[in-house]
Amino acid sequence: MRAAKSAYPVTWRIMDALEAFAAFLWPARFERAVPYLMLAPAILLVGLLVLGLVQIGDASLRTLDTSTFLMSEEYTLANYRRALTESLFTTVAMRSLLGSLIVTVVTLVLAFPYAYVLVRTPSAMLRKILLIALFLPFFIGQVVRAYGWLIILGNQGMVNEALGLVGVAPLRLLYNYPAVLFGLVQYMLPFAVLMLTPALTAIPEELEAAAGSLGANWARSFVHVVLPLARPGLVGAGLVVLTLSLTDFAMPAILGGGSQDFIANAIYDQFFRTSDQGLGATLALLLVGLGSLLVGVVFTLFGAGTLAMGRARQ
Repeated sequence: MRAAKSAYPVTWRIMDALEAFAAFLWPARFERAVPYLMLAPAILLVGLLVLGLVQIGDASLRTLDTSTFLMSEEYTLANYRRALTESLFTTVAMRSLLGSLIVTVVTLVLAFPYAYVLVRTPSAMLRKILLIALFLPFFIGQVVRAYGWLIILGNQGMVNEALGLVGVAPLRLLYNYPAVLFGLVQYMLPFAVLMLTPALTAIPEELEAAAGSLGANWARSFVHVVLPLARPGLVGAGLVVLTLSLTDFAMPAILGGGSQDFIANAIYDQFFRTSDQGLGATLALLLVGLGSLLVGVVFTLFGAGTLAMGRARQ
């Protein structure tokens, strides 16, 4: 019986042709440039960001001519003087800074037990439930969640209706500072849990068992073993929550009702309501500077946490 003649598969021929074409376009002598080529998109994005900041910086040094609604040709520091001296902008800045700090602390306090139970629970079912509850908010936009709280906390919302059943008069739960902070905590909680979970996973359970065998109760083991070892996760989560809260726009705009604006809302007003692009650019640069200063202070005091490129030091 004659053996069947083996045929070279067509798909192999196609792959050989593609490989030859790639070798023609990018010869082997260019292999050393491959890492730089892969880095090019990131460099392009950073370059565009720097270019945008330069243009914003240029606009911040020009004032608005209210008679023509055109930007001045000469450079001046008038916008910076307004931003740093007018009570409106200083109040908004202090409200944003204080709110972001409060949100960061409350979020970390709530996220740490959640992440700890998620990592340490022996129940697979409970872990799945916690994961579903953690990732479900990411499928719902921030604006949708904020409007959901309007329905729940409004004067005719479910909370006030439930209070009315027990004879409590309707409470003003929206359009105030606590409502904004509440919405931000609810929005930031999943981010904090995701940052804390890897740090807690890296802590061996044997360390807690060893502390218990040496006479430490659960509370002392938690304070003296778990918390110090989880510091990189706490720092990383705190930085993420702090910066996102400081620059948030939707929650103050929706839950604050225009009376509890953060810096991002003030920037929006200057650009799109008063058309004062110079002052809006000034506030934007001050926001970038304030956020960078806070991050620098945290890096100096606590390190970069889980945001560090290298191995975290315990």
